[in-house]
Amino acid sequence: MRCIAIDDEPIALAIIEEYCNRRGNMQLETYSNPHLGLQRVMEWMPDLVFLDIEMNGVSGIELARSIPKDCCIIFTTAYADYALEGFEVNAIDFLHKPFFYARFEKAVAKAAELTAMRSMMKMSESAERKITLKVEYKNVTVSIDDILYIEAMDNYCKLYRIGKPTIISQISLKSLLAMLPQNLFIRTHRSFAVPVNRIARFTRQQIELTDGTTHIPIGRMYSDDVLRTLSNDLRCRTSYRRE
Repeated sequence: MRCIAIDDEPIALAIIEEYCNRRGNMQLETYSNPHLGLQRVMEWMPDLVFLDIEMNGVSGIELARSIPKDCCIIFTTAYADYALEGFEVNAIDFLHKPFFYARFEKAVAKAAELTAMRSMMKMSESAERKITLKVEYKNVTVSIDDILYIEAMDNYCKLYRIGKPTIISQISLKSLLAMLPQNLFIRTHRSFAVPVNRIARFTRQQIELTDGTTHIPIGRMYSDDVLRTLSNDLRCRTSYRRE
């Protein structure tokens, strides 16, 4: 488990380090400067953050609001009055100083359980983001996240992939799109479909993909739906240039 401890008291950091070593399987970094600690959290994305609440005028509660939700937070403080505020920012536990190893172990066990559960969920989501296609005489598993765009050719589809060979499968574009998550792909033309997150920018006539070199046409009968979808979808990092 990757951990960061942020506390302006060196003794407090030393105790957490000792307890982490005692428990084992914990990779710990310690920071006495809360701003440097937060910066490292954003860079490293640890599983667990031990966070003091009062640090030389810096509020650990406010600091916690900037910590990504995937990071578990355990507050460590001498002020029990902050417990309620701590749980309001989704802390999984609250260690009241001075705390002993048994209490520390109980709090870390909660974090380990939550981290394992999140990992399993991500693995499940990853498994769901794959499809199996017939390529010649073999079944090939394709990761949806690898697809740059799809081109239809009669009753075949050509899948262009990021960093991987292009594959051709005997399947219609309509049937292929039915296998893919509808919110992740958009059909732009009778012969083309693209993942929404691969769109860099678009006009009424064409889409430029994030690889910087590929341009996909927008068919006349699809243009209204495409522009409406892309203009309203806040998850799509695009810019619409009127021409």
